[in-house]
Amino acid sequence: MIPSQVNRIRALGLLTLVLACAPNNGTKQTAESGTTVRTDTATVPATAPNDSDGVKADLARIQGSPTAPIWVIEVSDFQCPFCKQWHDETYQKLRDEFVRTGKVRLAYVNFPLAQHSHALPAAEAAMCAGAQGKFWEMHDALFTSQSKWEASPSPAPFFESLARAAGVDVARWRQCVESGKMKPLILADQDRARLAGAASTPSFMIGDKLLVGAQPIENLRSAIDSALAKSRKTTP
Repeated sequence: MIPSQVNRIRALGLLTLVLACAPNNGTKQTAESGTTVRTDTATVPATAPNDSDGVKADLARIQGSPTAPIWVIEVSDFQCPFCKQWHDETYQKLRDEFVRTGKVRLAYVNFPLAQHSHALPAAEAAMCAGAQGKFWEMHDALFTSQSKWEASPSPAPFFESLARAAGVDVARWRQCVESGKMKPLILADQDRARLAGAASTPSFMIGDKLLVGAQPIENLRSAIDSALAKSRKTTP
């Protein structure tokens, strides 16, 4: 399961808003450095996949040591250009410095925005690849090739080619996508992230902090170091 922090974050320190995709619903969104938002998401239902593919996909979008002391929750949209920017510029740095060294666990939470017509199908493509243990391969492929499929009237064949290159059983992957079985999992992700304080993509939940936008590694490092320090203080 995605960690309980997504359901239980109470006080989120909202840092300076940087480049991010926000819902195109006519509402004005602002954020100021130092603003604190309080949320109570205890009533949000936890993700509950009802078959083995759902369970496997849910676990596949988590990486890092099970003994890592803190989580980094990435709230993202595969069609968001600023999510791609973060992926291209910062993701590998975060992975190499903190995930592979056992300091954090990284979890990807889907937040497909309505104005991105292919964001939900892309999320389904990634989660169905995750059911075969290939979520992060598909994650990378979708962001890397975003400019090739974002304007396509029908990106499904392109997504299938990415899945094939990632090494999935294509027939099984196609059946998963066509069944729509991952859609409830993706929409539950979005609801839980929103109620935990996320309103745009990318957003990052680290300890009790919410960082909004395509954050550089320096900002993430500062938040992670702070969370690690707090973790050490609370560990017996």
